[in-house]
Amino acid sequence: MENFVATLAYLLIGMGLRRAPGFHRDTGLVLNAFVIHISLPAMILLRVPKLAFSSDLLILALMPWGMLAVSWALVVAASRLFAWDRPTTGCLLLLAPLANASFFGIPMVRAFFGDHAIPYALFYDQFGSFLALATYGSLILALYGTGAAKPTITTVVKKIVVFPPFLALLCALLLHGVTFPALAQPLLETLAATLVPVVMIAVGFQLTLRLSRAVLGQLSVGLAIKLVAAPLTAFLACRLLGLEGETVQVAILEAGMPPMVAAGGLAIMVNLSPQLAAAMVGVGVLLSFVTLPLLYQLLQLL
Repeated sequence: MENFVATLAYLLIGMGLRRAPGFHRDTGLVLNAFVIHISLPAMILLRVPKLAFSSDLLILALMPWGMLAVSWALVVAASRLFAWDRPTTGCLLLLAPLANASFFGIPMVRAFFGDHAIPYALFYDQFGSFLALATYGSLILALYGTGAAKPTITTVVKKIVVFPPFLALLCALLLHGVTFPALAQPLLETLAATLVPVVMIAVGFQLTLRLSRAVLGQLSVGLAIKLVAAPLTAFLACRLLGLEGETVQVAILEAGMPPMVAAGGLAIMVNLSPQLAAAMVGVGVLLSFVTLPLLYQLLQLL
């Protein structure tokens, strides 16, 4: 409970700083860059080498792709039912399947399960959400975005291999079981400790709630798919397959995370219904403070 309250407090601090003098409007982007290049790689290097590998980790890699398929099908069906235009369809095809598994997911997994579960969130993000953004996300942006370049194998691979957290993950896997030098351990711990407060302050700083009636219905459908349908599908699938344990619970909780901030930014850049994209990210974060505790209570049935 204390971790959950602290996470919410960081979010409120970020929202307050946006209204304080002296903070540039791009402060959130700077904080995000710090997390991507420093905090998240440090967390990966600190936690992943200590992770005990087992077949249970496979669910963390497969769950995001299963949720992508389910969410894609639901968005396509809704698009045909409500006769959405291409920008709206493209926006929701990008944002409904892709979860905020790292920036928001890691703090929330820590809040509900503790520090020891953070490596599970890292696996879900790097082998699932991030790879999906680089591959599936690039395809959606090219097909639906205005002025977006068509993805190639080279550009997709380059996105993956130069991403700092992914490079850190490769290093961490190579260092599995290795003990860090005495000077490196406290340095990594200090840098990794910045992840949760910095990332949540950044999310709060970038949070926007400016809505119009035109996007309200689309927003409701998109968030219903992302925050309700996807995690419930994951939960029912795991129950039917007899999957249980903390690894499975973390995977299901990650499936219920709000839309990915990076995906929302990309949707806005290529003019995929910018107001809807911003609302999906901002309102999704706020609603998840209600839906995630409810989902966590449901997970106790596994």
